[in-house]
Amino acid sequence: MKKICVVGSFNIDIIATVNAFPRTSETVRCNSFDLFVGGGKGANQAVALGRLGADVMMVGRLGDRFYGPEYINVLKRNNVNCDTVDVIENSYPGSAFVAVNAEGDNILFIHAGTNAMLDIGYIDANWDKISERDVFLFQLEIPLETNLYAIEKLKKLGKTIILDPAPAMNLPIEIYRFIDFITPNEVELAQISGQRITGSDDLLPAARILLDRGVGTVVAKVGKNGSYVFDRHGARFAPPTIVKAIDPTAAGDTFNAAFAFALASGKDAEQCAHFANVVAAISTLAIGAQNAMPTMQQVEEFMQRPKQSRKTQSSRQPALSALGSHENE
Repeated sequence: MKKICVVGSFNIDIIATVNAFPRTSETVRCNSFDLFVGGGKGANQAVALGRLGADVMMVGRLGDRFYGPEYINVLKRNNVNCDTVDVIENSYPGSAFVAVNAEGDNILFIHAGTNAMLDIGYIDANWDKISERDVFLFQLEIPLETNLYAIEKLKKLGKTIILDPAPAMNLPIEIYRFIDFITPNEVELAQISGQRITGSDDLLPAARILLDRGVGTVVAKVGKNGSYVFDRHGARFAPPTIVKAIDPTAAGDTFNAAFAFALASGKDAEQCAHFANVVAAISTLAIGAQNAMPTMQQVEEFMQRPKQSRKTQSSRQPALSALGSHENE
């Protein structure tokens, strides 16, 4: 298997469950409250990869306040290489405040903390270790200029680049030609493409815009409805795995990690998306982010169940005949 590197963020997660989200100026009682030393899109993806058994290294910066140093132990317990993780004195790590309602939907508020200090200088200082890796995962919770610098420099070495464009924001046009795989959800795809998306049939024209900008493959995540793979050879549908979700927090991060894991194992994009759907679905069966991410043993046990008990849906597919789509069974 190829070696994976995640360049990205850390967050301390504070999670509350509520019956319903408050309206403006309304106060609601929490049903439960938890604090997790584990969160941030980058670290979530690194931990998910480590739990699956990947050879994964994390690049990022933590603060020494508010549980920051404890995060390194969390990473190590989950088989993540921390040689390129820095702890900055007198600083707060990134933090995320999450609320989950009775339907399993969530809202998040994020404070950047030391994630904002992951700069170009830190990439250069650790370049020898970083450049030894093969497959790279990026997100948008660190400075955009750092992402752009590292992605371009790595692509020139022939590395495989995966970008999770979250949180959604407008990206510089030059970044797209360095991206092998981009993995937006529907909101993010609408943001970066500039196209309105109201249903699955809107995914194709939006994906074409990104392909025209130079992206190799667009992997559109549509939550409980599965995922779609778009490239210059066609469009494919990876059916969802239906489960009774308890908490979808970090399901997208788990998807990205699983996709990278399968890619590093030599699978094609469609196979990667199908595997990622399964792993992401399993991650919604518990409260929290990293603690809900499955190990490979748990994934294998789930995959060995009869299809009926796994409840894998394979009937929903958009009209993508223009690109010769087919359904992944």
